[in-house]
Amino acid sequence: MTDGTRDAREIAVVAFAQSDHLRRTDELSEVEMVMPVLHEVLRQTGLRTGDIGFTCSGSSDYLAGRAFSFTMALDGVGAWPPISESHVEMDGAWALYEAWVKLRTGEADTALVYAYGKSSPGPVRDVLTRQLDPYYLAPLWPDSVALAALQAQALIDAGETDEPALAAIGARSRAAAVANPHAQLRGPVAQGDYQVRPLRTGDCPPVGDGAAAVVLAAGDTARRLCARPAWITGIDHRIEAHGLGLRDLTDSPSTRTAARHAGFFDRPVDTAELHAPFSSQEVVLRKALGIGDDGTVAVNPSGGALAANPLMAAGLIRIGEAAARIHRGESDRAVAHATSGPCLQQNLVAVLEGDRS
Repeated sequence: MTDGTRDAREIAVVAFAQSDHLRRTDELSEVEMVMPVLHEVLRQTGLRTGDIGFTCSGSSDYLAGRAFSFTMALDGVGAWPPISESHVEMDGAWALYEAWVKLRTGEADTALVYAYGKSSPGPVRDVLTRQLDPYYLAPLWPDSVALAALQAQALIDAGETDEPALAAIGARSRAAAVANPHAQLRGPVAQGDYQVRPLRTGDCPPVGDGAAAVVLAAGDTARRLCARPAWITGIDHRIEAHGLGLRDLTDSPSTRTAARHAGFFDRPVDTAELHAPFSSQEVVLRKALGIGDDGTVAVNPSGGALAANPLMAAGLIRIGEAAARIHRGESDRAVAHATSGPCLQQNLVAVLEGDRS
């Protein structure tokens, strides 16, 4: 997408809901986990399923362990009478992007976007190796934490951070999560032992289950459904080279490029919800976006992915949390970031703004 995407039809996030993120939800199916969240966003807007013009979901069959598992979750939406529906095998932030494109074309005025992930049934660190290069990297079986540790060590070797600074990021995130009733980890959390040096337990995301949903609406429909819509004034996503050896792991040019095309650098933001599953990745993202630590930008006031990281939903939650702060009047201009793949391989940036009073 180009800068011209910021000039046409206005699209806003008008509702956001998420589940309580838990280490295990053995007693719940994906449908049972998703349904309360879907009902909540519809309740917030007063819409019924039949009023939604387009529905899009994000999830991963690898987590469920069966093909086309997302079709079962449609039971929670209600697919009769027939609905206009789509799915992405990605984090729900990319489902939101597809829905945003749909609304921009004028083919719908409202969209329901939801995402969910149950990481508890299997060894998620091993499951994520399936996204690696199948010829050179995957046969070595480096898991997600080992690859993040490579990135963290590269940052330390480059003088960008050190272990105490990484520990401070984790501590700040979990302290912020005290005010978030949905977070999995809240308050003081011990740094613990090394998972893979230099990353300790406190530098890594919790493994857990959760779901989230947002409602998008266009123009006057958004103003009717929400007292203060969170307008998506820019959104873009980019990707790094698949081969880790071809990348500078201490930087994220794809995040910077997406942010530029989304209009992030046009003027300051007051909130940044960054999808940084590991403390070291927040360092990379701050560098790419030019966000300092002077306190002028509230970074991950929800606690971020270090407090709750439901796979396939954590990126959508970053957009939802940023939008919710605008809805409440706590933010005027926010940036939300989502990532997928090892070491920040794929990155999406959305800029959201509230109407000036």
